[in-house]
Amino acid sequence: MNPRFISATLATALVVAGASASAEVKPADLVWEDEIAIPASLSGTAGDPAKGAEVLVKRSLGNCVACHENSAMPDVAFQGNVGPSFDGVGARWSEAELRGIVANAKQVFPGSIMPVFYNDNPDDYIRPGDAYTAKAYNPETFTTLLTAQQIEDVVAYLTTLTEY
Repeated sequence: MNPRFISATLATALVVAGASASAEVKPADLVWEDEIAIPASLSGTAGDPAKGAEVLVKRSLGNCVACHENSAMPDVAFQGNVGPSFDGVGARWSEAELRGIVANAKQVFPGSIMPVFYNDNPDDYIRPGDAYTAKAYNPETFTTLLTAQQIEDVVAYLTTLTEY
C-alpha cells in the first residue's frame, strides 16, 4: 500500500476526530435561551438513553436517583424524594430545558440544592474536593462532575420518560 495514501488517510482521520472533539461546548461557553434552556448539544453527539440510565443510578456519576424517584426503574433501591419525580419529565420539559436543568439546575431554579453537573470553575464551589478522596482539589485536573456526553446521555434518557 502506498505510504502517502496511509499518511493522508491517517491525517484525515485525525482532523475528523479533532473536529468532533472540538464540537464539545465548554461550561463557560454555554449558550442559554431564556435563562432556562440550552438548545445546542454540549457534545455534538446524540445522547444514548441506555448510557443516560446508567449515569442516573451510578453513585460515582450522577446518582440522580438518590434524590429523584423514577418509576421506570423499579429495581433500583433507595430512590429519593428530595427532588421532583422523573415520571413524565420528558413530557413536562423540552430537550433544551432538560439539558439546562441537568447541566446547571441553579441557573434554572435559583436556590436549588441540585448539584451543578457541568461547571469546571472551582471558584463557583464552596469547597471543591478531589472526587471522593477527602483531599483538596488539584487546579490542574479540576473538571466537571459529568462530561458533556454524559449530560447528553442523561437528557436522552429523560426525554423517554413521558408517562406519569
